[in-house]
Amino acid sequence: MLEVAYSRGHRALRKDGCSLAGQIYLITFATVDRGRIFEDPGNAAIVARAVEDPRLWYRSRLLAWVLMPDHWHGLIELGPMEDISIVVQRLKTNTARMLRRPGRESAPVWARGFHDRALRADESVRIAARHLIANPLRAGLVERIGDYPYWNAVWL
Repeated sequence: MLEVAYSRGHRALRKDGCSLAGQIYLITFATVDRGRIFEDPGNAAIVARAVEDPRLWYRSRLLAWVLMPDHWHGLIELGPMEDISIVVQRLKTNTARMLRRPGRESAPVWARGFHDRALRADESVRIAARHLIANPLRAGLVERIGDYPYWNAVWL
C-alpha cells in the first residue's frame, strides 16, 4: 500500500479523500533517501523517456513534469475510473523498471509515498505548470529553462 503524505487541509481538497476524474493534481515524489541519482544524465534520460511512455497515460493525462536530481514533480489530469495513487504507482514502477534493466543497478529508486495537491477551480493550470517547470531555475541548475533537458508540458 502506498503511503501518501498529506499536508494540513489536504483532505478537504478531495471529496471524501477520493480521487476525482477530471481533477488536476500536483504530484511530487522523491528518490530513496533523496539520493541525487538523476544528476547522472544517463539515468535522467532513461526516466524522462519512461515518464512519457503513452502506455502510462491511457486514461489520465500528463500536463507538465520536471525531473530534478532527487525528485519528480508533475501535473496530472485524472482520467475516468482512475485513482491518483494507482497512477503514481504505475509511473514510479515504470520508471524504476527502466532503470533496472539488465546490467544496471538494481537498488530501489523511489521512496515510498508521494505528495499530492488538487488544484482549486480558481487556480490557473498554466501558472502552476510554469511554477513547476521553473524548479531547475530556482535550484540553480540552469540559467534558462531551455537549457534543462528533463521536463515537458503539453502546451509546447
